[in-house]
Amino acid sequence: MESTGPTRRAALLGAAGALAIGAVGGCTRNPAPDLPRIVIATGPRGAVYREIGGAVAALLDDRLPESEVVTVETGASHDNLILLEDGQAHLGLANLDSVLEFGAERSLISAVGRLYDSFVHLVVTADSPVWRLTDLEGLRVSVGTVNSGTEFTAEQLLDVTGVAPEVVRLNQADSAAALATGGIDAMFSLTGLPTPAITDLAGENDLRLVDLGDAADVMAAVHPEAYFPATIPATTYTGVPACPTMSIPNLLLCRDDLPEDLVHLVADTVYTGAARMAEQRPEAAQINVRTGISTGVTPLHPGAERWYRENKPASEGPGPAEDEPAAPAHAE
Repeated sequence: MESTGPTRRAALLGAAGALAIGAVGGCTRNPAPDLPRIVIATGPRGAVYREIGGAVAALLDDRLPESEVVTVETGASHDNLILLEDGQAHLGLANLDSVLEFGAERSLISAVGRLYDSFVHLVVTADSPVWRLTDLEGLRVSVGTVNSGTEFTAEQLLDVTGVAPEVVRLNQADSAAALATGGIDAMFSLTGLPTPAITDLAGENDLRLVDLGDAADVMAAVHPEAYFPATIPATTYTGVPACPTMSIPNLLLCRDDLPEDLVHLVADTVYTGAARMAEQRPEAAQINVRTGISTGVTPLHPGAERWYRENKPASEGPGPAEDEPAAPAHAE
């Protein structure tokens, strides 16, 4: 994977600089945290992160009429982690494997909770000669944009399996356009179900998903804390059969120094508003209090931890304040 060098970081922070509000107070119990602007780092065009991030922003905008809630379009996971760590965003989405590689334990980042699972898509046209991962050898394959979760996961997969395609880096929408015109031979996408870019592409082109079942088993054995064998259902995309692959949990992250009551409100807004979000984004139906605490090694923010303790399902035992958060659950 290409490292996040000074040029990339400077460009990213420069793009988000106009949205920064500076340092915020520590974890307080103010009844109404007063932040004039709340910045949410989302994702690129054609990606679910951008859609879910926008839905979260809309819900928070209703709950926080005195604050301006804005979203930042990014490359996705790694970009979002950079913005959070450097204080240019307050909330952001990231895949668990990216968080683990980034090293949340060394940063100023904690979790509001787990949201939904992303699925690895390897998309080709219906007449493609690619039927398995090894068939990508030497072909032109988009692994997502720089510093995206798709890029990180795709390169992890290629490194572990030893497959060496000709890598190009395009965002979700541009990857889909290039696949349709023959500019690339295949595209990776790590995203929720369904993802807009692939939905649109399948509506106008005959597509296939490449079976990644064997690769998923390998990745789950190498990184059991992040990767889980899964299946993309046949009902996800028009004319595209079900396909074995792997899933990765997505987390909603925040700065450690956000006020406790603000993060408590964010957790309440997201988890009580999940049904409303699911009316527009089907993957939001996965958002629930039972799996919300499953954030792996990423600690919960005290405000989120308090919300889970207050709202744990009646049939369950001690909440996250008494027990350690559970390991990430498998995709359903």
